[in-house]
Amino acid sequence: MAARNKARKRAFQILFEADQRGESVQTVLADWVRHSRSDDRQPPVGEYTMELVEGYAQYADRIDDLIATYSVGWTIDRMPVVDRNIIRLGAYELVWVDETPDAVVIDEAVQLAKEFSTDESPSFVNGLLGRFKDLKPSLRRDRD
Repeated sequence: MAARNKARKRAFQILFEADQRGESVQTVLADWVRHSRSDDRQPPVGEYTMELVEGYAQYADRIDDLIATYSVGWTIDRMPVVDRNIIRLGAYELVWVDETPDAVVIDEAVQLAKEFSTDESPSFVNGLLGRFKDLKPSLRRDRD
């Protein structure tokens, strides 16, 4: 598994855990880092994982606004927790990280949905992130 793929998976897991625990992503990230330093069985939290989690945290409110605005038929609170957090991570990387090609971001998010969510989730994730990709020029104007 490629390093960035692992980083995305861990970042998703941190976002998911924070959502489930009702904690900030920064708190859960700090827990993961602390555990990896004190327990040899825990894999280290890589730099790109930290960048993704911290980047998401910086734009979390804006990302949730985008999801609420563009997800048809789903409020963010009704959305499955796994899907919500995959989309949050993908939206951050798609709109705010210029180094990663859009197609890679969407494909990785769809793969996470295939691995961790329902049979319908990959198409939902693909559709919503595809919409963000199409709207990216206008979202980028509003992004900061």
